[in-house]
Amino acid sequence: MFGNNEYEEGLINLTTNKSLDSILDKTLETVDESREKIFEISEQSRQEYTALKEELKDVRLKVGSVIDQTDQMSLHARLSRNRLMEVSKNFSKHSSDEIRSAYEQANEYQIKLAVLEQEEKQLRDRRDRIERRLIDLESTVERAEQLTSQMSVVYNFLSNDLKGINDVIEDAKEKQQFGLKIIEAQEAERKKLSREIHDGPAQMMANVLLRSDLIERIYREQGIEQALNEIKDLRMMVKSSLAEVRRIIYDLRPMALDDLGLIPTLKKYLKTFQDHHLINTDFYHTGHIIRLPQKMEIAAFRLVQEAVQNAYKHAEPTNIEVKIEYKPTKVIIVIKDDGKGFDPSEKKVGSFGLMGMKERVNMLAGQLTIHSKPKYGTAVVIGIPLSNA
Repeated sequence: MFGNNEYEEGLINLTTNKSLDSILDKTLETVDESREKIFEISEQSRQEYTALKEELKDVRLKVGSVIDQTDQMSLHARLSRNRLMEVSKNFSKHSSDEIRSAYEQANEYQIKLAVLEQEEKQLRDRRDRIERRLIDLESTVERAEQLTSQMSVVYNFLSNDLKGINDVIEDAKEKQQFGLKIIEAQEAERKKLSREIHDGPAQMMANVLLRSDLIERIYREQGIEQALNEIKDLRMMVKSSLAEVRRIIYDLRPMALDDLGLIPTLKKYLKTFQDHHLINTDFYHTGHIIRLPQKMEIAAFRLVQEAVQNAYKHAEPTNIEVKIEYKPTKVIIVIKDDGKGFDPSEKKVGSFGLMGMKERVNMLAGQLTIHSKPKYGTAVVIGIPLSNA
């Protein structure tokens, strides 16, 4: 039943993520299309603006030319009118041809002047319309550029920041699941510890109590020699019980870490790991070894422990190499194996080991990098700054 609930929850999460991705993709598509349209409007307005600037230059030249022609024609028209008035006053002194010529010339100049004035008016109107249109286009281009810039910001925000929302949600879900796994692991560890104490030291202590009663009876009934033999067996039992208690304590936390420091403790741990699992394990360290703050040494030990255990559980390696390099500003830890490797870009369900390592590294303001490839092994590189050491 629990498995079905997890499966249904997984389907719901998958559907929700797909819906969010679909909505986001459509939003991005719409924003991008709008940005393109605004850009097209901007370019069209800019082209029209350029063309109108050229046309305005031409119209202004024409206006100037027509004004000059109008001034000249106005002068000719005035002179021809004066000539006509003079001829009209001295009608008798001029022939009919002279009178007709003066009239026709005055009329012709007047018509040309009217045409030029009309042309000037049209050109001025055209010039004014172009100037107003240029002002509008300039405002349109400026506004379009602002909108294009703003739309680009929106698009980048949507494509970069909001695209990461799913990752943030997924990360939050993973952390929530990780927290539940920690609780489950704690409960499992408590049960294991309780069982180990019950089956090991507790049973042995009960046996010690029974054997002590038995020794007392043997002493009374069989004498000192038999009692001493029983005491020797009792000592072996107590020694075995003490070793079991120490093993349980070491699994909880190596005491050598407090007494000897990180390097000796790791040497002992990796030697024990190699002997127990029959996997060749090499350990190297370089640089000037210094004692780190307790929390840093504990975290570094657990990180190596987790990485080595992950390699053993999942990679099927024949060799594991651990290297620690002490630098002036940081400690670099490298755990390499020649196992089957994996694709780090693929998220595996339930891969809480790596998440736990990331959480430990983050608490130390460090960096965790995983280099791996199927069939080519894995290298875990951890950098822990010493600024707070």
